[in-house]
Amino acid sequence: MIEVITDKARINEVLTRGVENIYPNREFLEKTLASGKRLRIYCGFDPTAPSLHIGHAIQINKLAQLQALGHEIIFLIGGFTGMIGDPTDKTATRKKLTKEEVLINSKNYKKQASAYLKFTGENPAKVMNNSKWFDKMTFSDLIELASNFTVGQMLVRDMFQKRMEEQKPIHLHEFLYPLAQGYDSVVMDVDMEVGGNDQTFNMLAGRDLMKSLLGKEKFVITTKLLADEEGKKMGKTEGNAVSLNETAENVYGKIMSWPDGTIVNAFELCTNEPMSEVEKMREEIKLGKNPRDAKMRLAFEVTKLYHGEKKAKQAENYFIKTVQKKEVPIKLASSKGEARRLIEQGGVKVNGLVVKDVNADLNIVPEGVLLQRGKLHFLKVVGA
Repeated sequence: MIEVITDKARINEVLTRGVENIYPNREFLEKTLASGKRLRIYCGFDPTAPSLHIGHAIQINKLAQLQALGHEIIFLIGGFTGMIGDPTDKTATRKKLTKEEVLINSKNYKKQASAYLKFTGENPAKVMNNSKWFDKMTFSDLIELASNFTVGQMLVRDMFQKRMEEQKPIHLHEFLYPLAQGYDSVVMDVDMEVGGNDQTFNMLAGRDLMKSLLGKEKFVITTKLLADEEGKKMGKTEGNAVSLNETAENVYGKIMSWPDGTIVNAFELCTNEPMSEVEKMREEIKLGKNPRDAKMRLAFEVTKLYHGEKKAKQAENYFIKTVQKKEVPIKLASSKGEARRLIEQGGVKVNGLVVKDVNADLNIVPEGVLLQRGKLHFLKVVGA
């Protein structure tokens, strides 16, 4: 039988670190966790891209903390909901995906999540896919399920209000997304759902459904989002996400390009460093200490989680050589086709200037020409 840990200090860390809100309230959940009852807890991940990103890692890490306490964890892949497209925070309708696309996208999700979660051993996390039950749902089932909500409940959402003001369309399937996500909780008969604070509406819809259909309470933990200094979340939509399938050099380098204002927040949300260290770092930066060393430590710790200590150290050395010391490595593209795409997409600079013309002449001056791909890759070309 799996032991459920009820240590107050560990429970306190789970309920405070990176947490924005707890529903119905913290006291109730804290008492439940301290009782020794083993809870069934899940978080869902829609496969809208071929890789999870560091924003997802925040929720996966919270699941891992609860798993370490002995609770049952479900890593849910949104094989069905991923085809609908979550309208949360979107000012326009998401592109619908095919079943084949979501299957391909989710192929490596379990492997990527294993940087935090354990899928083997005494208390392994379970992988489930909501297409298993939604593929069997009839139209009659949908009508019955939809009767639990009103149009007014959906229209109060901020992004729908904004779209109506801007006279942009709201499609009926977007109304059904919170209903679908909420039904996941009912089918799996969970005790708790974890998600980013941008998922609050969807998760509370599931809480309402649990009460209506099963007469059962569902706890909800919403986590803080990793955001820049302007409050924009670090994600694939904004183009500043770190995908979990990237090379160690890219993970390290992208984190080093983040604004200084994200450092302490990222330590709290994306690493397992003690909170005492995180708070110490917060105070040091506040008192004027150069944040560069803290950011390098952050980049190293996150890279180590996904690629191991050896590759993290190699990535750090690579960054020091290519960015801090301006040394020049070779090989900017793996093929002519890739090189052409990089140039056409504006990903190549010559002496600091973007060049998009693949037929442009390269004037090799005596001191050489510096070619650059992205922020980390350089090649100096000199005449014979």
